[in-house]
Amino acid sequence: MSQPQIVPTYDALLLPILQGLKNLGGSGTIEEINDEVFRILNLSDEVLNVFHGNTSKSEIEYRSGWTRTYLKKYGLIENSARGVWALTSTAINLDDIDPKEIVRVVKGQSANGNTKDDFANIDNANELVASVEHLEEIAWHQKLHNVLLSLSPDAFERLTQRLLRESGFIQVQVTGKSGDGGIDGVGIARINGFLSFHVLFQCKRYQGSVTASQIRDFRGAMQGRTDKGLFVTTGTFTRDAIKEATRDGAPPIDLIDGEQLVHRLKELKLGVHIKMIESVEVDLDWFTNI
Repeated sequence: MSQPQIVPTYDALLLPILQGLKNLGGSGTIEEINDEVFRILNLSDEVLNVFHGNTSKSEIEYRSGWTRTYLKKYGLIENSARGVWALTSTAINLDDIDPKEIVRVVKGQSANGNTKDDFANIDNANELVASVEHLEEIAWHQKLHNVLLSLSPDAFERLTQRLLRESGFIQVQVTGKSGDGGIDGVGIARINGFLSFHVLFQCKRYQGSVTASQIRDFRGAMQGRTDKGLFVTTGTFTRDAIKEATRDGAPPIDLIDGEQLVHRLKELKLGVHIKMIESVEVDLDWFTNI
């Protein structure tokens, strides 16, 4: 009997992330990198569906975020403002990379050099700035996700309706009829003000994972009504569900998981307020030149 897989530690993800970026041609989005790493490590759905605390982020995604921070601090990867991560050099030889050396060097960059191996326990005020920023993001992210989970099904449907309207959809209606195959609503997506197509959507407010069979059921309900579907959840989608949503020869279904949902709400400033803190510095050189 095979031993059950466990979630890889952040240091165990260092080389797979570098290999994943090489496989992707040297750069990729977080989603592309994660998918490639999961493929390289052949991680089971059981591992991928382990959540980090009460958030919609999986534990493996959480640890991968810290791993990217370490690789960036070490100088092996970089990221743009558009969320694309890239190798700093395509000539990187993975055989020359020592994960233990990366951890040692990055720990030495901190103010007191006692970064803990378990990222979830980092609580030192003098830690890396990137670590603090990451923890702050987890804080608001978790709070928003908990709010979404506390909404009633009707309220979550109305939120999805508002989200679609704010994203450019028109004639968005919530149906939510029982026995309607899981169809919660319909809307019309417009592209550049000229092209438009009808979209049926389903929204599930829970922390579990949407399976491939649920995607197939949703597509079955779409049959003969539209060629485009949208599935929104506060949880995640299994790998098989993601494959099923884009299966060749079948009407495509776009997927929005809990992670994407909270960030979209932030982008649209729906229930999220972003406060800009003013920073004032005194220019001593200016005064000395008077």
